[in-house]
Amino acid sequence: MIYDWEDKPELNITPLVDVMLVLLAILMVIAPNIIYEENIKLPQGSTSQQLSKIPPVHITIDKDLTLKVNKEVFLLNNFIENFYQKAASFNKKASVLISADKSLDYGVVMSVLAAVKQAGFTEVSLATNG
Repeated sequence: MIYDWEDKPELNITPLVDVMLVLLAILMVIAPNIIYEENIKLPQGSTSQQLSKIPPVHITIDKDLTLKVNKEVFLLNNFIENFYQKAASFNKKASVLISADKSLDYGVVMSVLAAVKQAGFTEVSLATNG
């Protein structure tokens, strides 16, 4: 038999494609289950200094402009002066949570927020639903 140099050889790549598809399917099934874990030795912290939990200060403003600071009632028109005096008994590092009725004017909430900031609190949050 004489080889014809003009004749192009045919490559059958079907078995190669079948093997690659099977490997791809296996890899897709196994890959999400692979968990890489690195063992790290963490340094020991000092057990002598315990963090004390500072109770937060809750301020609620209802639609009648009545303010409650941890269940103590204040009126809006004299809140700034009274809260400044009351704030002396609170820890300044405590977080303050302001809950206001959604029908209130924006300026009312901002005046309460300004009074809280003026009293020296730095961590202030405004509560919302959802």
